[in-house]
Amino acid sequence: MAGAEFESLEQCLEKHLPLADLREVKRILYGKETRELNLPRGAFEAATKGDFELLGCAFEAVEEQQRRPRTVRVGLVQNRTPLPADTPVVKQVTALHRRIAAIAEVAAMCGVNIICFQEAWTMPFAFCTREKLPWTEFAESAEDGPTTRFCQELSRKHGMVVVSPILERDVEHGDVLWNTAVVISNSGKVLGKTRKNHIPRVGDFNESTYYMEGNLGHPVFQTPFGRIAVNICYGRHHPLNWLMFSINGAEIIFNPSATIGVLSESLWPIEARNAAIANHCFTCAINRVGELTRTSATFMARATWQPLTAAAPPGSRVTGMGCWLLSSISTSAGRQVTSGASRWVPSLLLPEVGLSCSQHSWLQGQCISGAEGQSCVQGGNHRVQWCPASRPQ
Repeated sequence: MAGAEFESLEQCLEKHLPLADLREVKRILYGKETRELNLPRGAFEAATKGDFELLGCAFEAVEEQQRRPRTVRVGLVQNRTPLPADTPVVKQVTALHRRIAAIAEVAAMCGVNIICFQEAWTMPFAFCTREKLPWTEFAESAEDGPTTRFCQELSRKHGMVVVSPILERDVEHGDVLWNTAVVISNSGKVLGKTRKNHIPRVGDFNESTYYMEGNLGHPVFQTPFGRIAVNICYGRHHPLNWLMFSINGAEIIFNPSATIGVLSESLWPIEARNAAIANHCFTCAINRVGELTRTSATFMARATWQPLTAAAPPGSRVTGMGCWLLSSISTSAGRQVTSGASRWVPSLLLPEVGLSCSQHSWLQGQCISGAEGQSCVQGGNHRVQWCPASRPQ
């Protein structure tokens, strides 16, 4: 099957397998089937008008008798740049802000509590060019740059937490560049930021031309909807990176990415899911869509990213150049995974997660036990950098 015709693994299975076989294959590959969310008709109409796909599913948690369920609805945005890469920088950023505002409106209609965008979402992913200009002009302040102010408006308007991965310019320290994710509370306050801990130096993917490894450790951010962390892109290849976010108390770990099929297609649906199972948390992997081409000094045109997915602790599931052939996903500690979005179409994936699912996975013997986990925390706290305002109580 030609790559350009291959929408997703799920669609391929559905097309070629009898229904009974399909259910069994999905059970083996993806764990317990997720429940489809009943989303408003108006949201689907708005998504169609906005030219993006809308998908919703739920990771079911065990019903408890003495505690209220801790249910959180997450929005994972898989997008492409709407303008050619040689368009003036300000016009590109403005167009992306307008695009994301429309997607966030639909997310709000669907009751999303936390929304996360892809890696470096305000620009073409031009780091493979190794050219400084004009790409470094997309960098901005994480604290009060135009994109952070835009996201603060979104969070206040819709009452949702926003995770905004950008190219950061640290104006207080010599304009040093960082690959950063800014976390904004549902009230519009900047909770803090995290920086990409691991960067690739492989072929065209040598990002040290622009920025180096992050220096903020593994911060976790306390929000009204749970404790969240952001493991940016290449960090997903490093198991201890996931572990440290989990030890610091993260219940949901986002993995905003920009990766292509030829490099990561076989790893993509496994790494986030494995991290969810091993670290008893939910993981959400987000990629771009489209296809990237380049001519000499000009980074031009199209995009082909893989869709997003999400994963949960034992019991749930997640997913997400040449082409960006990896769709977004979500996964749970309970071994469940959401179906991936299209590899070619911008999408909003809405996994609904029950945060108590991670604890139930302990009881079922699917993750480390509470005693083992406590000893890990006691042994690791002294070498873990916490986000001062967000350490779980």
